[in-house]
Amino acid sequence: MDLMTLTEIRRAAQNGGVPARVHVQVEGAAPKLTREQQPYCELTLADACDRMTLRVWSDHPAYKTCSTFTTENFVELSGEFHRHQQYGLEARKWTVRPLTEQEKNELLQGPLELRARQEADWELIAQRIQAILDPRLRALCEAFLKEWGDRFRRTAAARNYHHARRGGLVEHTAQMMRVAKEIAPLYPQLNLDLLLAGILFHDSGKLWENALSENGFVMNYDERGELIGHISIGLELVNALWRRLNAENAEAWKDLVPASEDVRLHLLHLIGAHHGEMEFGSPVAPKTPEAMALHYIDNLDARLEMFAAGYTTAKPLAARIFDRVRPLPGNLVTSLEKFQQSSSIAKEDGRLL
Repeated sequence: MDLMTLTEIRRAAQNGGVPARVHVQVEGAAPKLTREQQPYCELTLADACDRMTLRVWSDHPAYKTCSTFTTENFVELSGEFHRHQQYGLEARKWTVRPLTEQEKNELLQGPLELRARQEADWELIAQRIQAILDPRLRALCEAFLKEWGDRFRRTAAARNYHHARRGGLVEHTAQMMRVAKEIAPLYPQLNLDLLLAGILFHDSGKLWENALSENGFVMNYDERGELIGHISIGLELVNALWRRLNAENAEAWKDLVPASEDVRLHLLHLIGAHHGEMEFGSPVAPKTPEAMALHYIDNLDARLEMFAAGYTTAKPLAARIFDRVRPLPGNLVTSLEKFQQSSSIAKEDGRLL
């Protein structure tokens, strides 16, 4: 059997059963009862990009072993995987064994393609920050990455909806910066320095809401994140960094235009307003072009990621139609494929493909 990731198995299982092996961490093991009051164990299994539920019935040879699993357990699940209409990905005729230390370390590094993509995204974020002209915003961003970079790189952008994986916040932030760089020339009124800094910091509080541990894929809960929330944490974080840097650079920054206090307030507004409406958690609605642009760039990237994941995970309802993935507004329909023009027609049109 081939060793595959959960995402690869999920895609392959759309066309029928697929025999495979997968390396995962046990995210949870919960005792359950069927409607007939028969005990079973429900395992939540996770790798770098995906998770699945495995129901271990009481008559399975591994039932007692699986019932004792904790987040300390990393295992190989081998079997035949199917896509169930109601329950999603499921395994049949399966066996389980512990991973070796080497296998565990390789699993924690994530798939090669994901590691390469996140490394490229990290480099892009660093490059965009270096290109910021305002020395105050550039210094603030650099200080954040230097102090909190390691935690940033293992933080998810969300718990469930989008980029809900280790390093997902790096992917989300980099893509938002790409979009901002593309649209800035189209809207000259936008302050690109401010917008880039706002993108970096808009979800910085999620380093406490959605951080993953250094040695696993379990997203633990943090009391600060629960009590204050990521917007408030982000505001506090920026203020703390700003006070420190402003004290160190008071003489060099005192005559800069716009005034430092104006820069600080506008950056705080971007963080506070990025959810767009108070009913969605923002203490204030967007009141500047940069705040409005940030809100829509954030929403665009998050929702297109939900579509991409939904086509893989959502329940099929009919040909090219899938069940709703919240918070998207309705059922998903497969995108129209891109037009492919034959080379002969292109030559007739005087164009080369």
